Amino acid sequence: MNKLTDVFDGWNGYQTSLLHAMTPLTPEQLKWRPAPERRSLGELIRHLSLGRITWFSRMGAPGIEEVEARVPSWHADEDGWRHVDENAVPCNDAAVLCEWLVSSWRPVQRMLDEWTTDDLAQTYPHRFDGIDYSISRQWTVWRILTHDVHHGGQIALMLAMQGIDAVELRALGGHITVPSQATPHK
Repeated sequence: MNKLTDVFDGWNGYQTSLLHAMTPLTPEQLKWRPAPERRSLGELIRHLSLGRITWFSRMGAPGIEEVEARVPSWHADEDGWRHVDENAVPCNDAAVLCEWLVSSWRPVQRMLDEWTTDDLAQTYPHRFDGIDYSISRQWTVWRILTHDVHHGGQIALMLAMQGIDAVELRALGGHITVPSQATPHK
C-alpha cells in the first residue's frame, strides 16, 4: 500500500510556493484585478483556500473539523450542500490569506500522510444539479489538486501582470521539491 504522500510528492512544495508568493503582497496588489468583472488577486487566493475546505469537508478529510470550525459563515446551494461563504473572509490582507492557505492545507497534509491509495476508492454521496452521484475520494483529491494548479497559474499570471517577481511560482511552476540526485555511473 502506497501512502498518498508518495503518490502526490510535490504538492506540498506547490503550497510552499503559493505562500512565498503571497506573503509580501500589499493590500493594493491584492485588490488588483485584470478586468473589472474578474476576481482580484486576493479574491482568487481566498477562493483557492476556501475551495479546499468546501470539498474536503464533503469527503470527511482527516482534521477538517478543526478548519470547518474557523469558517465564519457557510451557505447551502440548491442541492443542499454547504459551501464556505467566501465573502465572509477578508481578501486584502496577505497575512489573513496566508493563514487560510495554511489552515486549508492542514487536512490536505494529513490526508497525504495518513491515507493510502486504497483509501481513494471510498465514496460518499453528492447531489449536483438535481442528480445523485457517488463521488470517490480520488475524484475529490484530483479536483482539489487541479483546482490548486489551475488557480495557482492564474495567480502567477496576475503577479506577472503587476510586475511582481514570484520566482518559485512563476519560473519554477511551483515545483520546488528537489528530486534525488542520480548516482554517478561507473
